[in-house]
Amino acid sequence: MWNGNAVAVRAFSLAVSIGSIGGCDVNIAPPQAPRAASGAPYSESPDLRYQADPARNRVWFLGQDGLFVYDVGARQRIAVPLPDWQWLGADYSCLPDLALGPNGEAVVTSNILPTLWRIDPETLAVSVHPLALDADTDKDVGFSGLVYSATHEAFFAVSDLHGSLWKIDPLLTKAGKVALSAPIPNACGLTVQLRGAQRKTVRPAGLCARGPQVDWTIDFSLDQRSAYVRAASCADQSDTLAMKGE
Repeated sequence: MWNGNAVAVRAFSLAVSIGSIGGCDVNIAPPQAPRAASGAPYSESPDLRYQADPARNRVWFLGQDGLFVYDVGARQRIAVPLPDWQWLGADYSCLPDLALGPNGEAVVTSNILPTLWRIDPETLAVSVHPLALDADTDKDVGFSGLVYSATHEAFFAVSDLHGSLWKIDPLLTKAGKVALSAPIPNACGLTVQLRGAQRKTVRPAGLCARGPQVDWTIDFSLDQRSAYVRAASCADQSDTLAMKGE
């Protein structure tokens, strides 16, 4: 289990690193982190999700106080309101998640609704994207983990309440449920990884879902319509492509 304070410090270190690369003074005040939720279950941090965007010299932060972007060069913290954003508290579910898309857009989930909020990387304009699900339409499906996979040219999301995995098109219009060999309950984060053996085959990159007691690696079939799940620590994967928060 990760230490929430350590993750928050690491997030700020990313901001400092970006600022240092950009040539600005690294002695800058960090953005204020959202308050920690009492008794929060495992997530990347009990109170904070974040993504660094070195190309734009910024760091995104998501917590129970909302979404913020910290412009390192301008030393500016900007609140980005999310219209009608709904989510369950930490006592009931993992936090919603935050991911960066292929063009630098930030995408935020709800952990109770199949809806995504997309923030334009240039204007910070927010658009709301209700997803059309191809399954589980009788359930309250939300996403506690989200990541973009360049290999698949798609987003993937995980629902901690149902243990399900979803493939989302880059236009954020629909989500297809991926058939799994076993459910992945209580997954509070999702990463993309490419193991050495896969580099010699046509098999696509896999995923790793993080949980409070156990992590799961997710290996896709050749047609990408199903995946095999096995218990394995994400930290044990030495050649991970994208480890959010590392």
